[in-house]
Amino acid sequence: MFLTPSNAQRLTRELSQMRGAAMKMGQLLSLEAGDILSPELAALLQPLQSQAHFMPPAQLKKVLEAAWGADFTKHFKRFDVRPIAAASIGQVHRAQTRDGRDLAIKIQYPGIRDSIDSDLRNLSSLMRVSGLVPKGLDLKPLLEDAGRQLHEEADYLQEAGNLERFGDLLDTDQHFVVPSVHMDLSTPDILAMDFIPSQSLDTLDTADQATRDHVAYQLIALMMREVFEFGRIQSDPNFANFRWQPDAEKIVLLDFGATHVIDTDLSARSRAILQPALDDDHAGIERALTDLGLLSATIPEKTRVEILDMVATANGPMLEAAGFDFGDTSLVADLRDRGMALGRDRSIQHIPPTDVLYLQRKAAGLFLLATRLRAKVNLRELFLRHA
Repeated sequence: MFLTPSNAQRLTRELSQMRGAAMKMGQLLSLEAGDILSPELAALLQPLQSQAHFMPPAQLKKVLEAAWGADFTKHFKRFDVRPIAAASIGQVHRAQTRDGRDLAIKIQYPGIRDSIDSDLRNLSSLMRVSGLVPKGLDLKPLLEDAGRQLHEEADYLQEAGNLERFGDLLDTDQHFVVPSVHMDLSTPDILAMDFIPSQSLDTLDTADQATRDHVAYQLIALMMREVFEFGRIQSDPNFANFRWQPDAEKIVLLDFGATHVIDTDLSARSRAILQPALDDDHAGIERALTDLGLLSATIPEKTRVEILDMVATANGPMLEAAGFDFGDTSLVADLRDRGMALGRDRSIQHIPPTDVLYLQRKAAGLFLLATRLRAKVNLRELFLRHA
């Protein structure tokens, strides 16, 4: 009854006016919506991925004057007051400098840093009061890590560094485009980067099968390179962070605020699951999941058996030599229903390590993206490349 169309529309409208952690929660809900809610309700929540209420011009001017000085307009030939995107902690404007640079400028909402901790305390209280989590579950470590992540995302100079690192790592890659940073106009609250003409991935709904397969394959391949080669991962699966250039057939990568370093130990423990998965070695998969902290002794035995059975159910079909068809949602629906049943089990008190949750979050987001694209991807080939 809560998620009727009218209530979902009201929820979307309210969340779109919020900032920081509350808006981020809404975005995560919108990512999952397509596999939990009806297509109609998912469509109502989808705007949260790339749209939010933006700053009025007078407030925007104050923010820019505080960052660049009262005469900031001298830098620009054109500065579009209406943003081209607005999300959880900032909005993006298109501008052209006097020296001819075509830029996308991300501007942080005032007060975001100061509100993060109180937002998380409020969300924690809401989760407790609503009964969303079991009473005995200790959320403190998870919320502390979430707070650290949000504070990192709110530091645009740190994001600029991440953007430059990924630009270097992918400089010669023919499949991706990473915008260049313009440090002369960047501050902790403002990130200036190249404006890259591109389209939303939603436009691929009508693309041919080969194009949809290509985009899903390259994004999953990139995640595996991040974990096993780069030692750092952009962990935010928001679909708006990936865009498409149809003429160049390249994927544009945006928003590197949620970038995390993957240490060699986590990379090795993640790699350890690949060969058992390829061999359909259930005992080896169980050991790898335990080493990653996804399974623990605190999980009831019946739950452990169910989780491992779900893994076994998915492993064979997903690693077929001919590739896995994400467009056939029967397996996805079965795993979703069983997963939601586990989620209702109040006896489960286990929270995996946060660094593993970042990987799980990105992998789940790409799984949903490939499902939305109805893509067929040879996951076995990718596993073999890194096993």
